[in-house]
Amino acid sequence: MRVGKEFVSQLFRAASMQRWNDKMRPIEFTELDKQAHKMIIAYLLARLEEKSSSVDWIEIIEGGIFELLQRTVLTDLRPQIFHRIKADNRKYQALNDWAYNELEPAIEPLGAGFCKRFRSYFNTSDDCMSKRLLSAAHFTATRWEFKFIENANPGGYEIASIRGEIHAGIEKYYDLESMKEIILYPRYSDFLDLCGELRFQLRWSTLPRVPRTSVLGHMAMVAVLAYLFSLQAGACRSRCINNFYTGLFHDLPEVLTRDIISPVKKSSPALAELIKQYEKQEMAKVYSLLDEGWRPDMRLFAEDEFSDVVHLEGKPVKKTFEEIEAAYNSDEYRPRDGSLVKAVDELCAFVEAWSSTANGISAPELSQAVASIRRSYTGRTVAGIDFGKLLEEFG
Repeated sequence: MRVGKEFVSQLFRAASMQRWNDKMRPIEFTELDKQAHKMIIAYLLARLEEKSSSVDWIEIIEGGIFELLQRTVLTDLRPQIFHRIKADNRKYQALNDWAYNELEPAIEPLGAGFCKRFRSYFNTSDDCMSKRLLSAAHFTATRWEFKFIENANPGGYEIASIRGEIHAGIEKYYDLESMKEIILYPRYSDFLDLCGELRFQLRWSTLPRVPRTSVLGHMAMVAVLAYLFSLQAGACRSRCINNFYTGLFHDLPEVLTRDIISPVKKSSPALAELIKQYEKQEMAKVYSLLDEGWRPDMRLFAEDEFSDVVHLEGKPVKKTFEEIEAAYNSDEYRPRDGSLVKAVDELCAFVEAWSSTANGISAPELSQAVASIRRSYTGRTVAGIDFGKLLEEFG
């Protein structure tokens, strides 16, 4: 199994795919942002469901990845048409076969196991818990977007029917305890609103870029790639899960501080420490929206995101990657590769800058970022992954 340029580029396509582009929009809505928000919503729903039933976190993570990949080739289909095709098993199978053929060059290097799971995912029942949680998260994320579309198009064509379709979609999941709790306790919806606002914050906001990416979309890119690199590195199940959700939440503090560019953060150790302390203080407000038992995990994901850790006697303890590989690559230790997440974070920054320069943007800051990141990973491996070799593929 190996993650290559073709897969990274396919994933990044979602940043260019526009949603609601037949309506007046107050901001751009992209597929990558939508899928990122859906993954966060699915996380919250799954944590709530865990109170009363078991949850397969790998199924939720991989299901989210499979659905995102499917959308990179099917997103131009109007939802009404997609759902009509999905209602006909024969037509839906033909559509999925076509989608797989389109994606095969990008995902084949990920290995036969991944490809098999991808194909079987869309051929199995939608009634399993993981698929229901992802579908409930999908409609919830769509409803979040639709509030802005509805306000920008009052009385517009199809607005009333779209509203009805979204509500009907959500109602199918009111039997889930997690959906009931989101309705009953506003703090959960406040948390999801807060996360959704990260799509308003653009990365590299002072520079022209194509495509422009949000902090929220960037988080999804890091999460997906961190998970796949974890599989490539032979990480245990718990390690894969922790690496994914660290990627998904690693920039959550930016909803409070905005996207502070690295040169500013690194201008002095004192300033970097001040920013980190402010983030911790403000994040306490965010944690108050979540159940107390979840807060240690969220702190690990969002505050100490780039440390390699294991859990001993229930507490996180810093270890090196080599130590984790030698003695702690087991679910009982709940390991997490922060150094891998850091490398993936910089890989995604590289792709964002490289894509803009490849699309003709000549801002010197972007060219410098491409050269600097490429130079820093030349001949270097992180968590056993040769990032320098991967960056060379981008030419």
